[in-house]
Amino acid sequence: MNYKTYLFDFDYTLADSSCGIVKCFRIVLTRHQYLTVTDEAIKRTIGKTLEESFSILTGITDPTQLEAFRQEYRLEADVHMNVNTRLFPDTLSTLKELKKRGARVGIISTKYRFRILSYLEEYLPKNFLDIVVGGEDVKAPKPSSEGVKFALEHLGSSTEETLYIGDSTVDAETAQNAGVDFAGVLNGMTTAEELRVYPHKIIMQNLGELVQ
Repeated sequence: MNYKTYLFDFDYTLADSSCGIVKCFRIVLTRHQYLTVTDEAIKRTIGKTLEESFSILTGITDPTQLEAFRQEYRLEADVHMNVNTRLFPDTLSTLKELKKRGARVGIISTKYRFRILSYLEEYLPKNFLDIVVGGEDVKAPKPSSEGVKFALEHLGSSTEETLYIGDSTVDAETAQNAGVDFAGVLNGMTTAEELRVYPHKIIMQNLGELVQ
């Protein structure tokens, strides 16, 4: 892997936030009497927007109701998300090695930028990341290429020198739509077989394979 720019998804790629995500969804869903949704079903929606996830889990399509769910979720996430999020064992060593090699390193996520930054400030030096693009920074969420293209423009990087790393088919589609190479990592709920359907350079068991 000899790229100049490495852009990462966050949830299930750099960190396991599934416990926090499930907890926040469970609180909102229970409040509205959606009592039969399984943890597995919730985890399968990680990587999608909150509105998409709530629609999948409840069958509701009304934008006003989905927006209300999103706002409720956000309030719960302020309390429960970061304390229930854990970095994967090789996340920090991989990011630091890439920076040591002179690469630009960033994050493109549907998660809120402020939440990512508030979580990572405990683990990474200030200004370590070259860019973080969160859900509040784009008009069109992944798999739109907007976030990746914004990052490339900001960093002065070309598509040819950039690798996007993620755990889901949404991430694979994002890379494809942005015209950058994709590396899949099997940290989440998506299988290698599901990821192999999309163009990719490598499907990894863990992030450490990026710097081997």
